[in-house]
Amino acid sequence: MKRAVIFLITVYVSVPVVIYLFPWILGHVVYSHLLKVPFFVDLSRPDKILNHTTNLYLPTEEGVSVGVWHTLPVSQWEKAAGRGPEWYREALADGRPVIVYLHGNTGTRAIHHRVELVKILSAAGYHVLSLDYRGFGDSSGEPSEAGLTTDALYLYRWAKQHSGGSHVYLWGHSLGTGVATNAALRSQEEGSAVDAVILEAPYTSIRKATECHVLAKMFSLLPGVKNLLMETLERNELVLASDENLKRLESPLLILHAEDDNILPYHMGQELYQIALGAQKERLDAEVRVQMVSYSAALGYAHDNIYLDPDLVRVLGDFLKGLQT
Repeated sequence: MKRAVIFLITVYVSVPVVIYLFPWILGHVVYSHLLKVPFFVDLSRPDKILNHTTNLYLPTEEGVSVGVWHTLPVSQWEKAAGRGPEWYREALADGRPVIVYLHGNTGTRAIHHRVELVKILSAAGYHVLSLDYRGFGDSSGEPSEAGLTTDALYLYRWAKQHSGGSHVYLWGHSLGTGVATNAALRSQEEGSAVDAVILEAPYTSIRKATECHVLAKMFSLLPGVKNLLMETLERNELVLASDENLKRLESPLLILHAEDDNILPYHMGQELYQIALGAQKERLDAEVRVQMVSYSAALGYAHDNIYLDPDLVRVLGDFLKGLQT
């Protein structure tokens, strides 16, 4: 028993030392990209998981190729039989809106809750482009905040180029919400505001999200650990500050957050809503286009299951229609 206690204490004290000596480890924990779940899935064959879907690879940067699934809207299902990637690309210009889906950390575009959301959006009439960032899934390269933002922005531009003038929206979940606001702000700064941004289970910044993480709380008893984590995030150039991005972002914004989110606390979504609302109200010549939908803890949607909301399609549709009035 005594040896077991000594061992546990040694491990507990050693973890911060290891992070200090090897700061890249924290970056790998944040992304968790090496955990390529679900296992034994051929991402180049999405038809085994998703109907009316093709796989493609896009060169977002020299030496980097990212995997993307393009899932068709319901209006194209019957026409898709036997069609190849070129036909799918041309179908993007059919007048239906496009959603670029930016998933959270861990795993690939084939994880269950991601696939289920795509099915719902497809059935509701949206093209959906599901991206595995660099280093995730079957995409090459190593993840970084700058890299993930570049991948998302490249896919957004690619979708706009081939959509024939249709609206293209960014939908970020969890880690992907910070990527979404980064990409949207970059696009805005380049003169092309994103048509709308949807943030599902968002966080204010990666620093604050790290502070809330259960592992960070476990080691908070050790003096200096909080500062060590913040400094290590800085060394990894990890910021992902949606709270700062939304002070300048002009795109319409929809936030979806469950009160029982046990990964990224609900109050973070509320904070982002208030920041975006205040920022848009300050622009006297602009219409306020910010909305937040909260989900009661009694529903049990937690962090990954907002797709279970039977009214999700209506909520999204009402929000987007409101932008056109």
